[in-house]
Amino acid sequence: MRGILTVVIAGFCLFCGWLARPAYGDRSGSDANSPAKEAPQLRAADTICFGVNNAPARTITLGSVNRKSGFKLRVELSSKGAAIRKAALSEFDNGDSKDPQPLTILSPVQEKNGNEVLAMANGSFVFVGPKLQLPLDKLHWQTFDVETSPDGSQMAQFEAIIKVEDTGRPAVKLVKTYKVIPNSYLLDCRLTIENLTDTEQKVQFNLTGPVGIGQEDVSRDDKKVVGGFRDSRGQIFGIRINETSFDSHKTFAEEIIGGEEQKNQEFLWAAIVNKYFAAIVVPLPENGKNFCDWISGKQTQAGERGIIFKERKGLYYAFLRLITGKSYKEEVEKTGRFGRFYNPDGQSASGDENIGVGLDIDFASLEPVGQTKSSKTYNFNLYLGPKDKSLFDKNDLYRKLGFVQTIDFMACCCPASIINPLAFGILAIMKWMYGFPPHNYGVVIIILVFLVRLAMHPITRMSQVSMSKFSKLAPKAEELKKKYANNKAELNKQLMQLYRKQGASPVMSFLPMMVQMPIWIALYSAIYASIELRGAPFLPFWITNLSAPDAVVRFSTITVPLFSWKINSLNLLPILMGVAFYLQQKLMPSQTPAAATPQAAQQQKMMMVMMTGLFPLMLYRAPSGLNLYIMASTFAGVVEQYVIRKHIRKKEEAESTGLVATTSKTGGKAKKKKPKPFFRF
Repeated sequence: MRGILTVVIAGFCLFCGWLARPAYGDRSGSDANSPAKEAPQLRAADTICFGVNNAPARTITLGSVNRKSGFKLRVELSSKGAAIRKAALSEFDNGDSKDPQPLTILSPVQEKNGNEVLAMANGSFVFVGPKLQLPLDKLHWQTFDVETSPDGSQMAQFEAIIKVEDTGRPAVKLVKTYKVIPNSYLLDCRLTIENLTDTEQKVQFNLTGPVGIGQEDVSRDDKKVVGGFRDSRGQIFGIRINETSFDSHKTFAEEIIGGEEQKNQEFLWAAIVNKYFAAIVVPLPENGKNFCDWISGKQTQAGERGIIFKERKGLYYAFLRLITGKSYKEEVEKTGRFGRFYNPDGQSASGDENIGVGLDIDFASLEPVGQTKSSKTYNFNLYLGPKDKSLFDKNDLYRKLGFVQTIDFMACCCPASIINPLAFGILAIMKWMYGFPPHNYGVVIIILVFLVRLAMHPITRMSQVSMSKFSKLAPKAEELKKKYANNKAELNKQLMQLYRKQGASPVMSFLPMMVQMPIWIALYSAIYASIELRGAPFLPFWITNLSAPDAVVRFSTITVPLFSWKINSLNLLPILMGVAFYLQQKLMPSQTPAAATPQAAQQQKMMMVMMTGLFPLMLYRAPSGLNLYIMASTFAGVVEQYVIRKHIRKKEEAESTGLVATTSKTGGKAKKKKPKPFFRF
């Protein structure tokens, strides 16, 4: 009997598959401005089938981009999937000097088949018992008019009723509301699922989080997916997925946020970020818990068979797929929070790539209608705004959730535990300095660079003096290398004696550089990632935006041969930076031994020329604030090198006569130089 039943079900599945033979990727999406198609119904090989009415397409708007309105957000909502179509910020513009418009932080993402992916759309809604799922993100929900509260907040509501197909009786009702609050970057989202039948329903759904964040840096795209977690000690940390971590050749790719190593950590939020802004979705905990426990750790469908969607003439069909060897549970098992990568044309760096976040919600058992637990409500907060530490520190919610983890500094070769505090400290100093006239961040950068140079001058001078000594000792060191070429132990001993006798230390040549490295990286990172520099001018006629290239002259885009660089402006700062590099290289103590061959000297000269031209080329399209910092630092280094070389020259002249410089300790009298020990304790 079981075998006969299996054959009947399999035959019915094949028949449904033949009816739904047009490919899933061939279905056409509904346009928001076009009339909705006939009401799609979902069919399946089960006794009970469900369907969802497709309501008329509609778009409504919450908030405003008018700064005088008091709103920080304008959110354009779509009835399709009850989702966010676009979101814009009132306090920031798109950086277009000719036609500035409010900055769009979220926008639709295109899939390869031409369909749009919208932020916060409800995806597949699954009935676990009959193993049915409905594509709620493909249907238009019923949309209600905007409601305004006495406090000025605006709310919009969407509704979808899932019906039993044969009888037309309502089975489950979904109500989704969005709320925009004045003077806040937070958008509230609430989804209520209510059972309308006399039997228990076990359901599960997935949610598209924020998608489609814009590109901020013209020279490169710094988009990332970030997940916020809390460990057993109560410390909040971030897990980052760079856009380059996805398979850029695929049209769609997913990466787990956190993975197995974070399975015992408390998941707090997921975000997509660019250089200056973040879109963070926060699933809110319930019943006084410290974190949300209804985000699926593992997505596991009940049963041993999967479901495939097909569409034909506006009707959605679902039929069972027999899986050989593995159960359906094993087939789709994955972490319920993940980053998504969209690349419609499948080509790398073509400009249409974007990222998003997806969440799988745990299964919920809904008691029969009228009982206490016949409905369940899910609450989300969506932060859409700048990555501003001062803002995150002032707001209790932002601080407790650790939104500061979305700010990512370029730690490079130094640990983030060192770079982050230094960079945040530098940002705080910059904001404090900006409070004084002339209230100009370009001036702040220049002053800060000179102050750091001045503070690090003793260490820099010590390093340059040591390098100069090594340059002078190079001929003697070469003689020792030839003399003890076959005895390395004796060679090292003789070299140490030579350096000790002349007071030169290999450690002192590199130690100052190692001490300065974290400071320079932190300063570089702070200037690069500071939201305050976005759109900030330096001079009214030049460098009008510190977060973009200075662009003295603009022209049609040209491509540089070999490198495939696209250039559309003449940027003066990188050229001045190259001049500063050349002067600094000329003034630095030569590392070429006096007895070196002409070939070695020529190689040293070529290296100097290459280094002088390399950095300006690499940073040609970099933000002018960053180039201003490097140029100011390099010119300050030129002045510093001049002072240090003058000091070295005087010291060498004194040593040539067997005397050392006069100091207050010697009573104004010169005395003979004593050999310095190799190490001082």
